[in-house]
Amino acid sequence: MTDFTMSKDAEGIATIVWDCAGKSMNVMNFDAMMLLDSMIDDVLADAAVKGVIITSGKKDFAGGMDLNVLADLKNASGKEPAQGLFDGIMSMHHALRKIERAGMDAKTNKGGKPIAAVLPGTAMGIGLELPMATHRVFAADNPKAKIGFPEILVGLFPGAGGTTRLVRKLGAMGASPYLLEGKSVAPAKAKSAGLIDEVSADPMADAMAWVLSASDADLVKPWDAKGYKMPGGAPYHPSGFMTFIGASAMVNGKTQGAFPAAKAMLSAIYEGAQVPFDTALKIEARWFTNILMNPSSAAMIRSLFLNKQALEKGAVRPTGIADQSVKKVGVLGAGMMGAGIALVSAQAGMDVVLIDQKQEAADKGKAYSAAYMDKGIKRGKATPEKKEALLDRITATTDYDALKDADLIIEAVFEDPAIKATVTKAVEAVIPEDCIFASNTSTLPITELAKASVRPDQFIGIHFFSPVERMMLVEIIKGKETGDRAVAKALDYVRQIRKTPIVVNDARFFYANRCIIPYINEGMRMVAEGLAPALIDNAARMLGFPVGPLQLVDETSIDLGAKIARATKAAMGNAYPDGAVDEVVFWMEDQGRIGRKAKAGFFKYDDSGKRLGYWEGLGDKFERLEDQPELTEVQHRLMFAQVLEAVRALEEGVLMDIREGDVGAILGWGFAPWSGGPLSWLDILGTPYAAERCDELQAAYGDRFACPPLLREMAEKGQSFYGRFDAKSEAA
Repeated sequence: MTDFTMSKDAEGIATIVWDCAGKSMNVMNFDAMMLLDSMIDDVLADAAVKGVIITSGKKDFAGGMDLNVLADLKNASGKEPAQGLFDGIMSMHHALRKIERAGMDAKTNKGGKPIAAVLPGTAMGIGLELPMATHRVFAADNPKAKIGFPEILVGLFPGAGGTTRLVRKLGAMGASPYLLEGKSVAPAKAKSAGLIDEVSADPMADAMAWVLSASDADLVKPWDAKGYKMPGGAPYHPSGFMTFIGASAMVNGKTQGAFPAAKAMLSAIYEGAQVPFDTALKIEARWFTNILMNPSSAAMIRSLFLNKQALEKGAVRPTGIADQSVKKVGVLGAGMMGAGIALVSAQAGMDVVLIDQKQEAADKGKAYSAAYMDKGIKRGKATPEKKEALLDRITATTDYDALKDADLIIEAVFEDPAIKATVTKAVEAVIPEDCIFASNTSTLPITELAKASVRPDQFIGIHFFSPVERMMLVEIIKGKETGDRAVAKALDYVRQIRKTPIVVNDARFFYANRCIIPYINEGMRMVAEGLAPALIDNAARMLGFPVGPLQLVDETSIDLGAKIARATKAAMGNAYPDGAVDEVVFWMEDQGRIGRKAKAGFFKYDDSGKRLGYWEGLGDKFERLEDQPELTEVQHRLMFAQVLEAVRALEEGVLMDIREGDVGAILGWGFAPWSGGPLSWLDILGTPYAAERCDELQAAYGDRFACPPLLREMAEKGQSFYGRFDAKSEAA
């Protein structure tokens, strides 16, 4: 079966239906584009055809480009991968430009055949670029549909004419939310914004009527008409000059220059705005090729699209285990984490029992969901009816008997092994024998916590990140005795709440915190050494991290860091490596500067909690170096502190799949998304250089930068992580 099929009716309308066999969503590839191109040739040459409608045979129009195709095109181009990519992209431009011109005379703009697009549902990426090349876009009145260009979120930008067309249609400022932020909107908002033309209860009927009545003037795009001027002004126009200056400042302000796709897209827009439309398409294609040749782009696509999607579809789920979808979940502890877990579970349609020691605390936890829904109602994203239905699914109580028919328990009580053990025993006396018990601990080893359970094979860790409703990663931790059904249950639950799971083996701090803590600690070590706090945090932000290590400490609270330090020191004894960090942490704690919640930390704050700059007292306590180090030196310390822990986690078998190491890092703590994750970053650097840099950092700053044996071995063999470890490999 072909991706596109065509039929012609008695009225002279040719209908081209996009329907990729065996896929829930249409995705474009080069063969399909060429098939569509041949169909357009057919209808333009057929005198009996008056016009064309392009639509979908599925509930949605299209999800975008098959990104594997771009990689295949690059690999198939031999010694000239850039030329191969450019030629492939230009072939798409030619096909879409043929649709746009539709056989009209080049001089008079007359004689073309009207071509409309009908979108039954979601249209993303190339699924919007194709309709934008038609003469009128009709979307079904489907509020669940999303229309937009998400490419920037995976390290790309719309490269099949979408960038050039949208800027020429809306102007640089009007197009920026959709191009630079990846914003997607429902059809009604897409129409009001100018992305599409019509929203209809019967888009096919309306499209047919339009095709049969369209005039020559209806087919000519503004940029093909005489006297066209770009909305808001071109770069050489006074108002346009200011627009492009502002756009450049906005992009660099938001990305700190760390994301190559945003800079390349802005270049394509700026340069393309100064030349004729067809030349602008070539410029767009060149910049798109530039991004596809950048290893950052390939790494982002692999981690944030291919690998993320694979993990969400159950790539690491144990085989042979029946569906473990959760019907009723018990959440123990109604604090911030427990309240968030209850919210996302109820949103997924589960019945939730939210338990705390006091009814007042349980009710407060349920009120968190009510407040969340109230905010949604104000923004038009929820209704009073949906709020009522969600709250009806949450039972706030102190009575453990309410858990007697639960099939999953998630414990989110205070991080104290004794308290967790008491709760585990009390709950297991009530719940069914086949109920899975999960602990939402962030640091305590699951194997130790499972000792309180009479069914350790049904005991597992499900580590959420805060705030639960916003953070997309969930870390699932296997204890030494955790069975496959518990893993499957946890994965199926995470799928139900529409988050991305990673599965790791048990170890102190698991995977995410194991890497985050060295990042924070390295920042505090630098403070003690006399580095400027602004240099430390800005070095991290320029790497693409959402916040620097010092700001992160303030947000998570210094007293929490002090508590973790004491517990880790007690557990590790003489092997404890972070004495230099403790000098900063415990001194700040003694000063009462424990972070934003106290309105005093590494930053100063006003009464509302707004940051007012770094606290001068740091410079008084830790004498500032007169000669500050180079930016790259600071950045390498922050990066290697994390990536070496990721390598050790892989080496020790904590990480079982390198895809989880990269996806987990980006989604869990915002690790430099442009890099594709810590293991992808080492591949970009090359393992020989990475090992050499470890030796330099170890000599300068200590053994925490010692090159792990796995990395040393790979460097000597010239191996890459993604070359050595395929999706099914285990750590060496």
